[in-house]
Amino acid sequence: MDCTISYRTVTLNFYPVLKGYGYNHISTSCQRQSPQIHILLLMAVCSGIVDKRKIALITGVTGQVTFSICFFTEFKDGAYLSELLLCKGYEVHGIIRRSSTFNTSRIDHIYEAQKNASPRIFFLHYGDMTDSSSLIRIISQVKPDEIYNLAAQSHVKVLSFVWGEVVAMGTLRLLDAIPSSSELYGKVSSSPQHECTPFHPRSPYAVAKLYAYWIVVNYRESYGLFACNGILFNHESPRRGETFVTRKITRAVSRIKMGLQNVLELGNLNAERDWGFAGDYVRAMWQMLQQEQPDDYVIATGEKHTVREFTTLAFAHVGIHIQWIGEGLNEVGVDSSTDIVRVRVEPRYFRPAEVDLLVGDSSKARTKFNWEPSCNFHQLVQMMMDADLRAVSSELQ
Repeated sequence: MDCTISYRTVTLNFYPVLKGYGYNHISTSCQRQSPQIHILLLMAVCSGIVDKRKIALITGVTGQVTFSICFFTEFKDGAYLSELLLCKGYEVHGIIRRSSTFNTSRIDHIYEAQKNASPRIFFLHYGDMTDSSSLIRIISQVKPDEIYNLAAQSHVKVLSFVWGEVVAMGTLRLLDAIPSSSELYGKVSSSPQHECTPFHPRSPYAVAKLYAYWIVVNYRESYGLFACNGILFNHESPRRGETFVTRKITRAVSRIKMGLQNVLELGNLNAERDWGFAGDYVRAMWQMLQQEQPDDYVIATGEKHTVREFTTLAFAHVGIHIQWIGEGLNEVGVDSSTDIVRVRVEPRYFRPAEVDLLVGDSSKARTKFNWEPSCNFHQLVQMMMDADLRAVSSELQ
């Protein structure tokens, strides 16, 4: 694969990247604006502001950040990343599995705005991280300057062989575009976790990520490639998949508020996470690729909050005050004004090897390229609640 030699590599969150040389980029930032404003900016970018437009290839483009290509983990990152790069004047190519075509809602507004545009700056390609020939074909055809590998199913209950085939071996197939994740830390010996904290993975997903992490380091040290690991802590958004605890909470609370659901069942209420906004994290992904030297970075807010806190805030957003009664498996969350139980602990939602605490130290990224989160914990919960309230309301119409 000659094409790999020509790229510089970077790995972010679960999402890796290859960096190319040359070309100036537009510094306009619009990741926090609405899809409608995004579309207007996309059209403005099409007007020839850039003599030689940078080309980016994203695996897992339908996900949250845009949500991964072939590991469909809520691929929230793909969508946010696509919007960010388009706003910066890139031509963006996304890889999706044929089986993921039913779930392209996160990027539909981009695709519809671009499909008849001239020139087009957003394209979709069918491919699979388990199929080397499709990856070689797409990379040879697109000739990207940067590759962002967001393909990875981060949900811990996915079959373990998927992790090895897609995350670990998929890393080798894509070569320099390799993912990394805060799940690598698992059972931690110190807190917060930084770039030098020892790894202790606690799930097949995390083990596969650890393999990918060291592959990145190996290519950087052995072949002089611009390869970086981006270790992104939990990053959420309204685009997060409904099987993940944050979206499960905001959607259930919205349904309870509107009389469509009676109770929310959760696992470990004491689990602590460092939750940030996905839009901020894709900005860090891009910034990693713009550095002069490759390095590994932790991206995190540095704040820890429990699942119980997240749930309490979500209910408070709709005017329901939750009082917590009992402990352990018998703990319940009660609506203080009606004495109705709204939250129960369900043992089947506990992880086989629970990761109790994950909080990151992103001081290196903050120092080297001035990254800062723009959205705090309370704002994140409010954002996700507002989006789910609108979504549930529209379902009733």
